[in-house]
Order: sequence, then structure tokens, then C-alpha cells
Amino acid sequence: MDPFSHLLLGYLLGFGLWGPGQMQFVVAAAIAGALPDADVAMFPLARRFPLLRHRGLSHSLVGVTAIAAVGCVLVPRAMAWGLGPDFAVGSPLTFFVALEVGGLSHVFLDSLDHWSVPIFAPFSLREYHFDVDRIVNVGSMAFTVVGYGVMLYERGRVPLELWVLTTWVLLAAILVYFVVRIAGRWRAGIVQRREGFSAVIPQMNPLEFILFGEERSGERVRFRHARYHLLLGYRTPPSSIDFPLPPSTAVPVAGEAEALARSYAPALAASWMLAETHHFGLIRAQPDRFDVYWYSLEVNFAGRSVGVMASVDRATGTVTTRNRSRNPARAFP
Repeated sequence: MDPFSHLLLGYLLGFGLWGPGQMQFVVAAAIAGALPDADVAMFPLARRFPLLRHRGLSHSLVGVTAIAAVGCVLVPRAMAWGLGPDFAVGSPLTFFVALEVGGLSHVFLDSLDHWSVPIFAPFSLREYHFDVDRIVNVGSMAFTVVGYGVMLYERGRVPLELWVLTTWVLLAAILVYFVVRIAGRWRAGIVQRREGFSAVIPQMNPLEFILFGEERSGERVRFRHARYHLLLGYRTPPSSIDFPLPPSTAVPVAGEAEALARSYAPALAASWMLAETHHFGLIRAQPDRFDVYWYSLEVNFAGRSVGVMASVDRATGTVTTRNRSRNPARAFP
């Protein structure tokens, strides 16, 4: 998630625990909401120590606790310097709790999307992702912008009671959003297992999901997917593609399945986003070639998906690729 959403969630949770009368702890929780992403500064060391990578140790219970332990000494001093001496008033233990709450809110928020976090590192390197929300969600980003805008506008312009009420309303709204998202994902998981799919991909609409299946049998792979609404059922019928792996090296290229196989590895090599997310392929036969559009089912915006357009020459089997962001429904002009 973006750092502004992390700050806002830490702030609102801190407000819910300490209210307007102890803003030093509220601000500390907000600061801690963004601190785990400071691990990007460790990039040079991450090559040697993988746990220091982004979304590594700093996004675990141990990492958050270590940040809170150090921060309960440093953060009050920094806030006193930047915001005034009143923001350093309070026990180190309470500051530790505030920083722990903010840091855990960061890990919680990051665990909701499809990019994983090692919650129990360094004791366990298993990474968790719950596929509840999208990492870039226009709806949640809009809520963040509106939340900041409303609170900043009201500050000093309206009675304190109204500003406090607005903050409580924002906290209630974000908690309801999480409940709806988590409940929707739980229901989608039931549908996934019932329909025989292997993964659930959340969409901007919390009631709509893409169901994805990957099956490997011998030397063949089959992908299938469908858009499913928890109240309305299938929005699109299930689609599937089936092709051999590894591909045949014979020429000329025999047909669509072989063209899919020939283009698959080059497409993944051309786009790391495609390779690291659930994906699907569309194919169109031309007189002298096959055009194949491999696209991500997870990374998309305004109907356009991140993808790779591949061209497979019928006569020679030569594959050329170009990174393209397109609407899959109109992939081929």
C-alpha cells in the first residue's frame, strides 16, 4: 500500500485508542504506520542479507517490535523538536505501545494484498498474503485523499467537536471497509473451492473477484479464469487455455497451442510484473504468424492490464515480444 494510507491508518487507530486528548501518542502511531517502509534504505545490504529487503524483516512482528523499542526513545524527542515539547510528554511504555500499534497496522495492511510479508521472520521465513485487497486500489486511495483533505480543511476552521466527530467517522468507515473486504474474501474462498479454482484475485469492487486456476498434467499446463460477483454470480463465463511445456522446437509452428507454448517463457522474461502475478493469454491467428497477448490478471487500471504482446512466426517459430498495456477485451486491433 502507499505510505499515505499507512500513515492514515496508524493515525486513525491511534486516535481510536487515545482520542484527541493525547495527540502525542496518536501522532506516534501515525509515524510508526510508515516506518517499516524505511527498509528501502537497506537496499544495498539486501543483496547480501535477503531479510533486509523491502517487505522483509521490518514487516514482521520482530521487526515492528524492534522499531517500537528504539522509537519509543527517539520518536518523542523528534516530535518535541518538530511539533513542540507537549508531544514528548508521556511514558516510554505508552509510546512503545503506540509505535507497536502503528507498525502492526502497516504489516496488517500489507498482508491484505497479493504481495507477501514474512510475519514471523526471522523464526519462520514463510510469507503470508491474504488476497483481500489490491495493492493499488483507486477506491482506497481516494478515501485516503478525502480523509486527509477533510481533516486538514477542518483543522482550525470548525469547532473542535466537529473535527473530532469527523475523525471518528473516518475511523468507523475504514473499519467497516476492512470488515466488508475480509468477509467478501472469505465468501470468495468458499466459491473458489466449490468451483475448483486455485486462487482468488480481488478487484476494486469488494464483492467482485477473479477466480483463477492453474493445472499441470504431465507436460501440459492449463490456465482458466472467470470474473465472479458474490451476489450476481459469474459476470463472465470461465475461459481456459491449454498448451504443452516445454514447447516443441519443430517448425513450422503447428497451431495455437504450440504458439502459446513458444511465446510463454519469452513473455514472462519480458515483464517481471507478468511473471510475478497470475496471468492469462489470448491468441489470434494471422496468415504468417500468431499474435499472443499475455496479460496480468492482477495489475490493471481503468480496464487496461499490464502485459506482453508476442508474435510467433509460423514458418520459423521466431518469437518477438513488446510490453503493452491493453484492455484484454480489445487486445487485438
